[in-house]
Amino acid sequence: MPIFTARILRVPALCLLLAASPALAHHGWSWAQSEQMTLEGTVESVAIAPPHPMIQVRDSEGKVWQVDLGNPRQTQASGFTPMSAQKGDAITVLGNRSRDEAKPHMKAVRVTIAGRNYDMYPERLPSN
Repeated sequence: MPIFTARILRVPALCLLLAASPALAHHGWSWAQSEQMTLEGTVESVAIAPPHPMIQVRDSEGKVWQVDLGNPRQTQASGFTPMSAQKGDAITVLGNRSRDEAKPHMKAVRVTIAGRNYDMYPERLPSN
């Protein structure tokens, strides 16, 4: 293959890689702190849409947190549906917050609403 053609083919591949890098960086756990925290508050909204369902939670200080749930398959396996939480419901979330503490953002391991646990990542629950 001529060198010129090989370089032309690399450009689209590089563009795809660069476009995907923010998404790759966000998924997984590398963006979150290793220690878990508990967030208590009230549900502001629920969105069940790819790439990950999420809940907006208002804490006692009035700050609204973005709480990422598992991927759609994990969220469904936990039993959580769009009807599991309504605006104003009390909620407790166990999970890992963003390494950037300026962002009120966390990834849920367990969500508890009305005494029911929805375990997004049961393998990450602390053992008692």
